[in-house]
Amino acid sequence: MKILEKPVSKSDLIKMSTNFIEENAIKAVVDTKREIIAVDSPMHYDCEQLLLENGSNQNDLWGINLYLDSDDIDDLVEFDSMINIRPAEGNRSRDVEDPKTRQKIKEIVSKWLI
Repeated sequence: MKILEKPVSKSDLIKMSTNFIEENAIKAVVDTKREIIAVDSPMHYDCEQLLLENGSNQNDLWGINLYLDSDDIDDLVEFDSMINIRPAEGNRSRDVEDPKTRQKIKEIVSKWLI
């Protein structure tokens, strides 16, 4: 588990990952304010905690799954995590319901995965 420090290729991320949820798929958490990503944990919670310990705010963190064998951003990013359930903030499911937040996450992922 780590916070990405520089952009990484999907193939290099596959090589360095150890916590696959499926073949070539890993969990990640995106900080939409700081525009950083923590990757490769058994549970989204672990990446979330790593980001919180490193200065992120809970409201800015969203859990995703990355399907690293896909070139299409819509297939690469899956918005599904227990940490996304936030009824007080209007997100009532494991999905990221706000289209603007989804788009922001895709932009951040595109910046970090080359």
